[in-house]
Amino acid sequence: MTDKPFSPSCERNREPILAVLRERFATRRRVLEIGSGSGQHAVHFAAAMPWLTWQCSDVADNLPGIRAWLDDAHLANTPPPIELDVASAAAMPVRFDALFSANTLHIMGWPEVEAFFAMLPAMLDAQATVVVYGPFNYDGAYTSDSNREFDSWLQARDPRSRIRDFEAVDAQACKAGLRLLTDIPMPANNRCLVWQRG
Repeated sequence: MTDKPFSPSCERNREPILAVLRERFATRRRVLEIGSGSGQHAVHFAAAMPWLTWQCSDVADNLPGIRAWLDDAHLANTPPPIELDVASAAAMPVRFDALFSANTLHIMGWPEVEAFFAMLPAMLDAQATVVVYGPFNYDGAYTSDSNREFDSWLQARDPRSRIRDFEAVDAQACKAGLRLLTDIPMPANNRCLVWQRG
Protein backbone atom coordinates (compact mmCIF):
# COMPACT_ATOMS: atom_id res chain seq x y z
CA MET A 1 0.00 0.00 0.00
CA THR A 2 1.22 3.50 -0.85
CA ASP A 3 2.12 5.70 2.10
CA LYS A 4 -0.05 8.77 2.15
CA PRO A 5 1.83 12.00 1.42
CA PHE A 6 1.21 14.78 3.91
CA SER A 7 1.26 18.54 3.42
CA PRO A 8 1.23 20.67 6.60
CA SER A 9 0.06 23.70 4.59
CA CYS A 10 -3.02 21.77 3.44
CA GLU A 11 -3.96 21.17 7.05
CA ARG A 12 -3.48 24.85 7.88
CA ASN A 13 -5.38 26.37 4.98
CA ARG A 14 -8.19 23.88 4.40
CA GLU A 15 -10.81 25.52 6.66
CA PRO A 16 -10.44 29.08 5.29
CA ILE A 17 -10.57 27.71 1.74
CA LEU A 18 -13.59 25.54 2.55
CA ALA A 19 -15.45 28.62 3.78
CA VAL A 20 -14.99 30.19 0.34
CA LEU A 21 -15.86 27.01 -1.56
CA ARG A 22 -19.05 26.34 0.44
CA GLU A 23 -20.37 29.67 -0.84
CA ARG A 24 -18.97 29.67 -4.36
CA PHE A 25 -19.71 26.00 -5.12
CA ALA A 26 -23.11 25.88 -3.38
CA THR A 27 -24.93 25.44 -6.69
CA ARG A 28 -22.19 23.52 -8.49
CA ARG A 29 -22.25 19.76 -9.13
CA ARG A 30 -19.02 18.61 -10.76
CA VAL A 31 -15.62 20.04 -9.76
CA LEU A 32 -12.27 19.46 -11.44
CA GLU A 33 -9.31 20.01 -9.13
CA ILE A 34 -6.11 20.72 -11.06
CA GLY A 35 -2.94 19.87 -9.17
CA SER A 36 -4.49 17.82 -6.37
CA GLY A 37 -1.04 17.31 -4.83
CA SER A 38 -1.23 15.10 -1.76
CA GLY A 39 -4.99 14.57 -2.06
CA GLN A 40 -5.71 16.05 1.37
CA HIS A 41 -7.76 18.97 0.10
CA ALA A 42 -9.90 16.69 -2.04
CA VAL A 43 -10.82 14.42 0.84
CA HIS A 44 -11.60 17.30 3.19
CA PHE A 45 -13.63 19.30 0.69
CA ALA A 46 -15.51 16.34 -0.79
CA ALA A 47 -16.51 15.15 2.69
CA ALA A 48 -17.73 18.63 3.64
CA MET A 49 -19.62 19.19 0.35
CA PRO A 50 -21.28 15.86 -0.49
CA TRP A 51 -23.41 17.42 -3.25
CA LEU A 52 -20.25 17.80 -5.36
CA THR A 53 -18.48 15.18 -7.43
CA TRP A 54 -14.84 16.07 -6.76
CA GLN A 55 -12.55 14.99 -9.60
CA CYS A 56 -8.87 15.02 -8.66
CA SER A 57 -6.17 15.42 -11.27
CA ASP A 58 -2.40 15.78 -11.29
CA VAL A 59 0.73 14.65 -13.08
CA ALA A 60 1.31 10.90 -13.07
CA ASP A 61 3.90 10.88 -10.26
CA ASN A 62 1.39 12.28 -7.76
CA LEU A 63 -1.52 9.95 -8.54
CA PRO A 64 -0.54 7.06 -6.20
CA GLY A 65 -0.51 9.36 -3.16
CA ILE A 66 -3.85 10.90 -4.13
CA ARG A 67 -5.35 7.42 -4.58
CA ALA A 68 -4.13 6.47 -1.10
CA TRP A 69 -6.00 9.40 0.47
CA LEU A 70 -9.16 8.71 -1.56
CA ASP A 71 -9.07 4.98 -0.83
CA ASP A 72 -8.76 5.58 2.91
CA ALA A 73 -11.63 8.07 2.93
CA HIS A 74 -14.10 5.82 1.04
CA LEU A 75 -16.14 8.79 -0.16
CA ALA A 76 -18.88 8.23 -2.71
CA ASN A 77 -18.24 11.54 -4.49
CA THR A 78 -14.52 11.16 -5.31
CA PRO A 79 -13.94 9.16 -8.51
CA PRO A 80 -10.42 7.85 -9.21
CA PRO A 81 -7.90 10.63 -9.92
CA ILE A 82 -7.00 11.31 -13.53
CA GLU A 83 -3.66 12.20 -15.07
CA LEU A 84 -3.55 15.80 -16.25
CA ASP A 85 -0.49 17.79 -17.26
CA VAL A 86 -1.51 21.31 -18.26
CA ALA A 87 1.29 21.44 -20.82
CA SER A 88 -0.20 18.54 -22.79
CA ALA A 89 -3.80 18.25 -21.61
CA ALA A 90 -6.21 16.43 -23.89
CA ALA A 91 -9.93 17.12 -24.11
CA MET A 92 -12.01 15.74 -21.25
CA PRO A 93 -14.89 13.34 -21.94
CA VAL A 94 -17.08 15.41 -19.57
CA ARG A 95 -17.34 19.08 -18.76
CA PHE A 96 -17.24 20.61 -15.30
CA ASP A 97 -19.26 23.44 -13.78
CA ALA A 98 -16.51 24.28 -11.29
CA LEU A 99 -12.74 24.23 -11.10
CA PHE A 100 -10.41 24.52 -8.12
CA SER A 101 -6.64 24.78 -7.95
CA ALA A 102 -4.46 25.54 -4.94
CA ASN A 103 -0.80 26.53 -4.85
CA THR A 104 -0.12 25.61 -8.46
CA LEU A 105 0.44 28.77 -10.51
CA HIS A 106 3.62 29.73 -8.65
CA ILE A 107 5.03 26.21 -9.10
CA MET A 108 4.40 26.06 -12.86
CA GLY A 109 6.52 27.91 -15.38
CA TRP A 110 4.75 30.82 -17.09
CA PRO A 111 4.10 28.84 -20.32
CA GLU A 112 2.25 26.28 -18.18
CA VAL A 113 0.23 29.06 -16.52
CA GLU A 114 -0.80 30.20 -20.00
CA ALA A 115 -1.65 26.60 -20.93
CA PHE A 116 -3.66 26.20 -17.71
CA PHE A 117 -6.03 29.00 -18.69
CA ALA A 118 -6.03 28.20 -22.41
CA MET A 119 -7.41 24.70 -21.77
CA LEU A 120 -10.31 25.84 -19.57
CA PRO A 121 -12.86 26.69 -22.30
CA ALA A 122 -12.77 23.08 -23.51
CA MET A 123 -13.27 21.72 -19.99
CA LEU A 124 -15.83 24.03 -18.41
CA ASP A 125 -19.57 24.57 -18.76
CA ALA A 126 -20.82 27.93 -19.95
CA GLN A 127 -21.37 29.41 -16.47
CA ALA A 128 -18.62 27.52 -14.61
CA THR A 129 -17.02 28.93 -11.46
CA VAL A 130 -13.21 28.92 -11.13
CA VAL A 131 -11.45 29.34 -7.77
CA VAL A 132 -7.64 29.60 -7.58
CA TYR A 133 -5.86 29.81 -4.23
CA GLY A 134 -2.30 30.96 -3.59
CA PRO A 135 0.02 33.96 -3.19
CA PHE A 136 -0.02 36.79 -5.73
CA ASN A 137 1.83 40.04 -6.30
CA TYR A 138 -0.04 43.27 -7.05
CA ASP A 139 1.27 46.11 -9.22
CA GLY A 140 4.53 44.15 -9.43
CA ALA A 141 5.07 44.28 -5.66
CA TYR A 142 5.09 41.68 -2.89
CA THR A 143 2.28 41.89 -0.36
CA SER A 144 4.52 40.84 2.55
CA ASP A 145 8.12 40.13 3.52
CA SER A 146 7.22 36.46 3.94
CA ASN A 147 6.02 36.30 0.32
CA ARG A 148 9.26 37.96 -0.81
CA GLU A 149 11.25 35.29 1.07
CA PHE A 150 9.03 32.52 -0.30
CA ASP A 151 9.53 33.79 -3.84
CA SER A 152 13.32 33.74 -3.39
CA TRP A 153 13.06 30.15 -2.17
CA LEU A 154 10.87 29.20 -5.13
CA GLN A 155 13.28 30.64 -7.69
CA ALA A 156 16.32 29.07 -6.03
CA ARG A 157 14.56 25.71 -6.20
CA ASP A 158 13.36 26.17 -9.80
CA PRO A 159 14.05 29.35 -11.84
CA ARG A 160 10.75 28.79 -13.70
CA SER A 161 8.74 29.14 -10.49
CA ARG A 162 7.75 32.44 -8.90
CA ILE A 163 4.82 34.22 -7.31
CA ARG A 164 2.68 35.45 -10.19
CA ASP A 165 1.42 38.97 -10.75
CA PHE A 166 -2.33 39.13 -10.24
CA GLU A 167 -2.75 41.41 -13.25
CA ALA A 168 -0.96 38.98 -15.60
CA VAL A 169 -2.97 36.03 -14.29
CA ASP A 170 -6.27 37.87 -14.61
CA ALA A 171 -5.35 38.80 -18.19
CA GLN A 172 -4.94 35.10 -18.99
CA ALA A 173 -8.29 34.38 -17.35
CA CYS A 174 -9.94 37.09 -19.46
CA LYS A 175 -8.47 35.56 -22.62
CA ALA A 176 -10.08 32.27 -21.59
CA GLY A 177 -13.51 33.93 -21.29
CA LEU A 178 -13.50 34.30 -17.50
CA ARG A 179 -14.49 37.43 -15.60
CA LEU A 180 -13.27 38.12 -12.09
CA LEU A 181 -16.03 38.03 -9.48
CA THR A 182 -13.96 38.63 -6.37
CA ASP A 183 -10.46 38.57 -4.89
CA ILE A 184 -10.62 37.31 -1.31
CA PRO A 185 -7.81 37.88 1.22
CA MET A 186 -6.82 34.65 2.98
CA PRO A 187 -4.55 33.84 5.95
CA ALA A 188 -0.76 33.82 5.54
CA ASN A 189 -0.81 36.43 2.71
CA ASN A 190 -2.66 34.21 0.25
CA ARG A 191 -5.71 34.96 -1.89
CA CYS A 192 -8.70 33.18 -3.39
CA LEU A 193 -9.41 34.48 -6.87
CA VAL A 194 -12.91 33.69 -8.11
CA TRP A 195 -13.88 33.88 -11.77
CA GLN A 196 -16.98 32.92 -13.71
CA ARG A 197 -17.13 31.80 -17.30
CA GLY A 198 -19.50 33.60 -19.61
